[in-house]
Amino acid sequence: MKYIIIFISVIFLIGCSSNEMVEVSFSEKQDVLFENYVIPFQFFPRTIEVVGLGDSLTQGVGDELKREGYLGRLQQHFSQYNGIEAVPLTNTAKRGRRSDQLLKMLKNGDIDHQLRKAHLITLTIGGNDIMKVIKKDLFNLKVEAFEKELKKFDKNYDQILHEIREINSTAPIIIMGLYNPITIVTDEKSEFDFILKNWNETIEETAEEDSNACFIPIDHLFVTNTNLVYHTDFFHPNSKGYQLVIDEIVSSMQDCGLIDEDNRELLF
Repeated sequence: MKYIIIFISVIFLIGCSSNEMVEVSFSEKQDVLFENYVIPFQFFPRTIEVVGLGDSLTQGVGDELKREGYLGRLQQHFSQYNGIEAVPLTNTAKRGRRSDQLLKMLKNGDIDHQLRKAHLITLTIGGNDIMKVIKKDLFNLKVEAFEKELKKFDKNYDQILHEIREINSTAPIIIMGLYNPITIVTDEKSEFDFILKNWNETIEETAEEDSNACFIPIDHLFVTNTNLVYHTDFFHPNSKGYQLVIDEIVSSMQDCGLIDEDNRELLF
């Protein structure tokens, strides 16, 4: 209510100081021009709806501080930006979810309402698709098995983004890469590093096909456990690991032109 009163007062004062007609035009992301007076768009508080999609990484599994992993930290970070009144968070992610399961959920329309309202969407998927291969052929793993699953995953990922865009064509999508938890056991390069590289390249290429998507690489954050970034399950990040993830997200969003970190502003 106080913002409405201030806004009306500004119009009234400007109207009193000039006999000329003043044209007012503004939107969520535009400054308001009153002749020689410019009111920044941040003057009008915005609510940014964030929706998280995917697996345990977005769910925040392993965060011993119970801050919802990187997504809760992202919410807190953006809440401190200029012109942001609130950052409601909807986390639809679930531990163990694969790309085919997420695609089915999207096709069923289970989260259409949440996606339609979203101003920002985050997505982590793929880790459990890889684990599916590992669990199936644990004692006889072959690169060919991962390559075969990658083809299915690539098709699913394309369709996932298509389904999202059918519901919401404008919200930026933060697309997270995968990391290799096996490095906690050994520092040696293995075939799995090559496999993971191919999967990350596939995810990044898919992200590049969407003009309003931003790929976030995180594999370099979890090379060995020297910095104690893993949860006690030796698979998921702990609170320190999730903080590294959010730092990488902010840095990549800056590079993608979605935020101005220096001025603490959202550019979408």
